[in-house]
Amino acid sequence: CSLNRLTITSLWGIAQPPNCTERHHGAVHGLFEIIQQYYVMKFAFEEINKNPTLLPNLTLGCQVYDSCVGLQQELDGTLKLLTGQKQGVPNYVCNRTPPVTSVIGHSASTFSILNAQVHFSTSSVLSDKTQFPSFFRTVPSDAFQSKGLAQLVLHFGWTWVGLVAVGDDYGHQGIQVIKQEILRGGACVAFTEYIMSNRLERIPHVIKSIKESTAKAVICFTKGIDMIYLLDEMLEQDVSGKLLVAGEAWSISKLLTVAKYSSLLSGSVGFSFHSTTITGFGEFLVNIHPFGTKRDPWTKIFWEKAYGCKFLDGTDPNNSCLRSTFNLYMAIHMVAKALHDMWTCQEHNGPFTNGSCADIEDFKPWQLSYYLRHARLDLSNGRELFFDVNGDPPAVYDIVNWQVNADGTMRHVKVGSYDTRRTDLNTFHIDPRAVRWASERGQVPVSVCTQSCVAGFRKVLRKDKPVCCFQCVPCGVGDISNETDSLDCTKCSWDMWPNAQKDKCLPKNREFLSFEEPLGAALSAISVFSSLLPVSITGLFTCYKNTPIVRANNFSLSCLLLISMSLCFLCSLAFIGYPQPEKCLLRQVTFGTVFTLCASCILAKTFMVVVAFMATKPGSSLKSWASPRVSYMIVVLSSFLQLVLCISWISLAPPFPEDNIQTKPGIIIVECNEGSPTAFWCMLGYLGLLATISFIVAFLARRLPNSFNEAKFITFSMLAFLSVWVSYIPASLSSTGKYTVAMEVFAILSSSWALVICMLYDGGLPGSSTASDYGQPRETTVRHRRSLD
Repeated sequence: CSLNRLTITSLWGIAQPPNCTERHHGAVHGLFEIIQQYYVMKFAFEEINKNPTLLPNLTLGCQVYDSCVGLQQELDGTLKLLTGQKQGVPNYVCNRTPPVTSVIGHSASTFSILNAQVHFSTSSVLSDKTQFPSFFRTVPSDAFQSKGLAQLVLHFGWTWVGLVAVGDDYGHQGIQVIKQEILRGGACVAFTEYIMSNRLERIPHVIKSIKESTAKAVICFTKGIDMIYLLDEMLEQDVSGKLLVAGEAWSISKLLTVAKYSSLLSGSVGFSFHSTTITGFGEFLVNIHPFGTKRDPWTKIFWEKAYGCKFLDGTDPNNSCLRSTFNLYMAIHMVAKALHDMWTCQEHNGPFTNGSCADIEDFKPWQLSYYLRHARLDLSNGRELFFDVNGDPPAVYDIVNWQVNADGTMRHVKVGSYDTRRTDLNTFHIDPRAVRWASERGQVPVSVCTQSCVAGFRKVLRKDKPVCCFQCVPCGVGDISNETDSLDCTKCSWDMWPNAQKDKCLPKNREFLSFEEPLGAALSAISVFSSLLPVSITGLFTCYKNTPIVRANNFSLSCLLLISMSLCFLCSLAFIGYPQPEKCLLRQVTFGTVFTLCASCILAKTFMVVVAFMATKPGSSLKSWASPRVSYMIVVLSSFLQLVLCISWISLAPPFPEDNIQTKPGIIIVECNEGSPTAFWCMLGYLGLLATISFIVAFLARRLPNSFNEAKFITFSMLAFLSVWVSYIPASLSSTGKYTVAMEVFAILSSSWALVICMLYDGGLPGSSTASDYGQPRETTVRHRRSLD
């Protein structure tokens, strides 16, 4: 067990007072702790010696030597113990009776490595049984504490941590394990500094590193006296905003609870040895009289200070001040238990042959070591003490939080525990409601190199920087990250798209030219309204079908032309609305067929005008071509060729609906795949060919008499028709989605209006030019019209 300034040696004998404790320990509190441990030792021996079931008829005693915090005094005390003389002689033992059973050594690991036996030191080096085969301890190895401190900082999300340690075996070994565990947990170490109690000139450099670092959390694996130097220098350099994490060596130190350190230590957390109550020890202390014996010079000091020991929030000193003292108490009882087991010859299958047992008055160290290794001690708090293969007991720590009292002083409050005996995931437990932080609003302080990347971003490491120092880069197009500090982004499925925050995938919007949207509704209304105009004119033609002028315009062909024009307007409706399979299959075919019928009628009308006037010339052989049957044949033949082309198209490579996810990221364009682009452009090209032929024929007939200037308006209509569809080609290629469909609908409506306007304005329809307009007799005009009929 650790006695800060004393080496207690358990052996057969009497207790001797130290000779230099007050000289080397100026703090009354430190002296009080030593005295308290001394009385715990006396209480433990009295308890054991009074127990009739434990070492009956044998008396267990002790001698006490003071190391005066020096390695030489530590070694000298051990040699004096072995020789039994006032002088320590190496390799010389003359004190045979009573025999020495064990040594309870110094708390400092460096001292314990020198005299490695059963003691309080915590360095993990002492767990090496090849170097220290007879070393046991009743306190946990620093390896457990170091792992626990690493888990503590990781629990609070502190991934950018500074490390400060004392430059001895305790500090070097402990801080190495902490660093390994922190790095294994994905956190980083901002800096590592070591201090030496005998080299105070390094303190300003260490504090400068703490001040300049961006790390807010700093683990201080030091001793209480070292922390005084560190805290004083922090006040000198005006360091603030740091949170200190304490190792067990200073986590409940009374030396640091003064008000001047409250600004630095408020909110600090750390590990301390598990506290408990030693049953009966309180009554034992009460019965100590300050002037009861001259052999105990400590009694008067202890009496004066005993009831001022308040480590934890004003609780009973019998409980709160017994963290290290309880380990001393356990050490003595473990030795007694091992001696008892050896004396009663327990564990017959142990290191002895032929069922023999050890002699309690003349035993070998390896024999007692065997029984210590197998001893199991039931404690009053329900715990069981035993040693593992490394001579270490189960690790149980209290997690304490430094909180400010009303008068500005500090108190230590237990807020959790770290218990390695538990095999479940609750080894580490902390009550967040019990912790009081010094930060604004009492929130958990943040100690990171880079703030966490929120959802929608991914981490990108910086060159030549630790993994905790990174950049947050937004996820790419179509990618999301739905967790903090994501290393990679996840691509959404083909029919999903990230939301604005890029933290979840949502169904993509489906785009098509709908009847409900303004553009679709407007085009639909225009189509329906426009289709009514040719229908109205057809009705007017029907009413005046017997008039000379209607008869002269080939009533049947004109009605077919007007009906095809109305269908041209209506076919645009097939392009609006959701692209159903049937709609995709028939819309282009319907458009091509109807427009071909319209163009065929115009071509037949133009052809008949030219042939009729050429046939009136003397000796002309074209009179047979002026028959109305020729115009019908032109219409049928022209339409039939387009119809064959369209049937072949839908038979070999029919159009079908598809979801286009390439054109617009984040939007599914529901469109009709034409199946065969070649067939589509052939259909459109054939339609253009008919229009071009009509344009050429009408252009050649432009010099006909003014009374029959119908060819001029046909020329204009075909020119407008061709201009619209030639313009449609680059417009459709440059537009995307529903606007490509809208461009085709616009082209259909525009070309249809061009036909209607130009064709209805010519002189061959009702209400157009008359004979009087051109200065010719009415009878002549009618006669020529009838010849056309």
